[in-house]
Amino acid sequence: MSAGVPGHPDQPLGLGVDLGSSGVRAALVASDGTVAAQARRPYPGDFHDPEVWRQALCTVVSDLPAALRCRVAAISLDGTSGTLLACGHDGQPLAPALAYNLACPEQAAVAAALVPEGGPAASAGGSLARALRLLASVRGPLQLRHQADWLMGWLLADWRWGEEGNNQRLGWESLQRRWAGAMAYQSWADALPLVVPSGTVLGLIAATPAAALGLPAGAQVVSGTTDGTATALAADPGPDDGVTILGSTTVLKQWADGPCSGPGISSHRVGDRWLVGGASNGGAGVLLRFFGIEQLDELSRSIDWRRPSGLQLRPLPGRGERFPIDDPTLEPVLGPRPVSDALYLQALLEGLTTLERQGWAQLRTLGLAPPRRILTVGGGARNPVWRRLREQALGIPVRNRPEASAAAAMGRLAMQAIGGQPPDWARTPPSP
Repeated sequence: MSAGVPGHPDQPLGLGVDLGSSGVRAALVASDGTVAAQARRPYPGDFHDPEVWRQALCTVVSDLPAALRCRVAAISLDGTSGTLLACGHDGQPLAPALAYNLACPEQAAVAAALVPEGGPAASAGGSLARALRLLASVRGPLQLRHQADWLMGWLLADWRWGEEGNNQRLGWESLQRRWAGAMAYQSWADALPLVVPSGTVLGLIAATPAAALGLPAGAQVVSGTTDGTATALAADPGPDDGVTILGSTTVLKQWADGPCSGPGISSHRVGDRWLVGGASNGGAGVLLRFFGIEQLDELSRSIDWRRPSGLQLRPLPGRGERFPIDDPTLEPVLGPRPVSDALYLQALLEGLTTLERQGWAQLRTLGLAPPRRILTVGGGARNPVWRRLREQALGIPVRNRPEASAAAAMGRLAMQAIGGQPPDWARTPPSP
């Protein structure tokens, strides 16, 4: 846990929470955007268990100073885009969650028949395919909620709501603000959330979560966004910038004048603009299967990024890819492994760089202008050799911003939603 200047002792604070694929981060933010304190925790158990998410949330917030938590006026959180679970109307999980990177090819044809062709919900890797699997396996009344929406429901003791960015892969059309195609007419349509824009004030925190988190009873709950969108916003990109998030997966984002559609593509409304991109299953999570953090740092120092390894790897964590290729059958290529660990790490980094280069090329096929600069956030942004490899392959400047915090971005959103002056990316929408 780290702390900054907490400001005036009576100054209200916003609490932002970032639920990523490997752990949870929290930040307390003042109305001027200053970070007063922050903390992080890994998930204490199986990622597919929603109770593990709640436990991690409680633990990471309890790591923040109690003297600052008592000043929280609003809370907002983001979650992994596409991680879906079935729960009862009381929020009780009815089955393990289906993770963001799980493809359901057997449900793909039905999903594609329900929504317009080529949209983010139409593929085997969309939330709609996972929803159809849950609907087939879980009996009785249920609700379909993404990770961030389920925890938002716990904060409110009311699981009706869903945030629009988190529900795009389930079939929500942010431009028309309605469920796509025939979804609203299905027998299970009541399982879908009532969708609100990011930054919507939904009500006061309920008594039980307030006590568990050590927050005041008057704290407001504000709808957040996806983890990728929050992290991209934390990088503060300009109109000509692209953002690459090098976390467990690799996420690409850039500004657009309007939404774009395509397999594996997401378009998130941010104020009056759109943040468009896609996420590959490949990322730093693959590196950690072979090397520890200290090994990565040590081996990277011995890599000559000017000399290619000569190996052609596809560093996916398992079968299936979402973006730049939407293919649930695509296999990883992780060998042959050379004797030299440094050479193998270089080949893995080159393979991830190829995925990124293909991703930016795929976004250009949608009519998006090529970025003039790439801002890098996430754990991989701390690796200068990886930056060199990427800059060489992409042919444009690459700047690392490892300090960018998605949790802090959510804390700022929370504060702005209850009365502060929002930046361009977070104009406050009305309460429902």
